[in-house]
Amino acid sequence: MKTIEIVSNISSEFDRKLIGSLPASGPRYTSYPTADRFLSSFTDKEYLKALNARQMGVLNKPLSLYIHIPFCNTICYYCGCNKIITKDTGKADNYIEYLERELALLAPYLNGRRPLIQLHFGGGTPTFLSNEQLERVFNIIHRYFDLLPDGEYSIEIDPRKVTRETVFHLARLGFNRMSVGIQDFDPKVQKAVNRIQTFEETKEVIDAAREAGFKSISVDLIYGLPHQSKETIKPTLETVLSLNPDRLALYHYAHLPHIFKPQRRIDTDSVPGSEEKLDILQYAVQTLTSRGYLFIGMDHFAKPDDELSLALKEGRLQRNFQGYSTYADCDLLALGVSSIGKIGNIYVQNERDINAYYDAIDAGRLPVMRGYCLSKDDLLRRNIIQDLMCRFSLDFQIYESVFCIRFSQYFQTELTDLQQLAELGLLKIRKNGLDVTAKGRFLIRNIAMVFDYYLRHKETIAQYSRTV
Repeated sequence: MKTIEIVSNISSEFDRKLIGSLPASGPRYTSYPTADRFLSSFTDKEYLKALNARQMGVLNKPLSLYIHIPFCNTICYYCGCNKIITKDTGKADNYIEYLERELALLAPYLNGRRPLIQLHFGGGTPTFLSNEQLERVFNIIHRYFDLLPDGEYSIEIDPRKVTRETVFHLARLGFNRMSVGIQDFDPKVQKAVNRIQTFEETKEVIDAAREAGFKSISVDLIYGLPHQSKETIKPTLETVLSLNPDRLALYHYAHLPHIFKPQRRIDTDSVPGSEEKLDILQYAVQTLTSRGYLFIGMDHFAKPDDELSLALKEGRLQRNFQGYSTYADCDLLALGVSSIGKIGNIYVQNERDINAYYDAIDAGRLPVMRGYCLSKDDLLRRNIIQDLMCRFSLDFQIYESVFCIRFSQYFQTELTDLQQLAELGLLKIRKNGLDVTAKGRFLIRNIAMVFDYYLRHKETIAQYSRTV
């Protein structure tokens, strides 16, 4: 069975037989190399070396800042994030103190107050923090950074924990974008994943955000949750669309109870099979695109006038650890437990365990757990994968000019594999480049995987999510 939807003058085609014939799982490519390839031998010394090089080589270039807040009041059974379940908000006071100390360790390498173009609070649940605690974190940020007028300052929201007054407080602090977790409005699904969330409390938060002047409101849904079906997802989508979000993410639920302990509380027999999941996804895509949302890539949709849609049309779309963005080429400082940053040609990840994170800072060193220094080949492939994920095309001559290679020789094996994908209809190869087709847009991860050196030559231990 095939359906074709028109998305921004580019058709997106579901081909069930084709999807089933390709590898079912693969990286999401929020980075290349992917985080599972990071090395524990990477230390804070290499991180500081990269910060020093940045300080010397880039004058006043804006930064991006990510802050991880790991706390949640209650546990959602589907969640695979790094989180700490507690109702004790006092634990956050101690955590904020360590965030402040971590930033103080970084401060000598910032060379004074730096312009900040992008800020993201992720979790866990960032709104676990009280208004006073959030204000305290912002006071710390303002000590080291200047928020630019045209910057993107976003926060992940759990509507069950946020009041109208909190939303206005977030706006006064400087947040201008929010991502609202919904997942599903069906009561049976909500009970199965331990996330009871009403339409009314969700609407109150979104309405307040619009009144407070937030520029973009995104909502998150998950397909493949227990008891979901094509029929149950229909009322959820209609309810979500009545909220009129600017962006919408439709994530695939990976049921891996042997890895994520909370998922052991989910009845495996109630999780829909692969065909039912594709039914749900196909219906959702059909509905969203018929209502005017543009398919951005992978699992993201946006209104035509949203910044992501404009960036896609103008070839400016990027990807970073928070997903699709318009500022991903910035260097990214990351604070807090398990957070991942990017400075120049290195990636760095903080300790995952909160006690190890605290111990490192108590010892007066940055809490680096692992990281990676990119080689010339890594940089070349990172650029190619970025172009595929964000622009759905490649111009071979650009890479030949910048990296001094002959594309046809350097990627001889990859071009053979690409030819096979071209014969399946995923892409079209021209003399000096390639273009992803309608079928290929929904299978873009499979195309990008062709250029992943580590998938091709190194053993893979990580379990990746489904590509569709």
